[in-house]
Amino acid sequence: MAVDLPEGCIANVVSLTSPQEACRVSMVGSTFRSAAESDAVWEKFLPRDYDDIVARAVAPPPRFDSKKQLYFWLSDHPLIIDNATKSFWLEKRSGRRCYMLAARNLTIVWGDTPSYWRWTSLPESRFPEVAELVSVCWLEIRGKINTSVLSPSTTYAAYLVFKSTASTYGFQYQPAVVSVGISGGESETRNVFLDPEGGQRMRYQIMPRRIRIFNRTLASNMFRPHTCISRESEHQYPKVRGDGWMEIELGEYFNKGGEDSEMEMSLMEVNGGDWKSGLVVQGIEIRPKEAT
Repeated sequence: MAVDLPEGCIANVVSLTSPQEACRVSMVGSTFRSAAESDAVWEKFLPRDYDDIVARAVAPPPRFDSKKQLYFWLSDHPLIIDNATKSFWLEKRSGRRCYMLAARNLTIVWGDTPSYWRWTSLPESRFPEVAELVSVCWLEIRGKINTSVLSPSTTYAAYLVFKSTASTYGFQYQPAVVSVGISGGESETRNVFLDPEGGQRMRYQIMPRRIRIFNRTLASNMFRPHTCISRESEHQYPKVRGDGWMEIELGEYFNKGGEDSEMEMSLMEVNGGDWKSGLVVQGIEIRPKEAT
């Protein structure tokens, strides 16, 4: 015998699931669809402080007829907030919070020295400014975000989002050291390469012979047929994103929730002594780690 449940009861149950499950429930029938698409359900999937987040937007989102429409808009359109120093959006399947810290919100050593870094704009960047590396031998980039603004019980990964220019050099053979952890605490470090073609290089490499002129290193290539570098199994390389930028994972952090701590992310290449140029930094993205 079929039992007709009140729409409000169905909505209460659906609100305890996830946005993905709510979309599935809406296909069961008209009553379930009405309940699953109600504001009572999608209000629960939105962050509790979404009104405050929207109020901090540089440009407010359009007005929507339903909370479901707002939810999906925030999933597909990163909201630029806090004077264009961050962007915020929701992971579509779960509703978990995602952020990107703009380059202007990062600590970049020598970042305000025009001979080392320059600030410019790119139409493909979500932020008004990006940081372009002119030339440094000490590369150090750090970012921080309070764990209280992240979703609880979630493993987050941080990614440096960047591009290379036609004149990029200095990243082919020296790895950078990356880490993610709580400020003031211990964090694991590992090596990554920022050279986007590094993982595709042949087994026998063209290695640089270093020639120092006025404390700068010029690379003249010399083929070394007996030099074997199996970097693919030891290090990580950048991946191309859907928006055309590249990203390299800096590390991950499990956010329990209920804590007021600073999560710190860093990338450093200071040991090689080689001069580097051509990196364009949009920011550091913090998003839930995908299950593997």
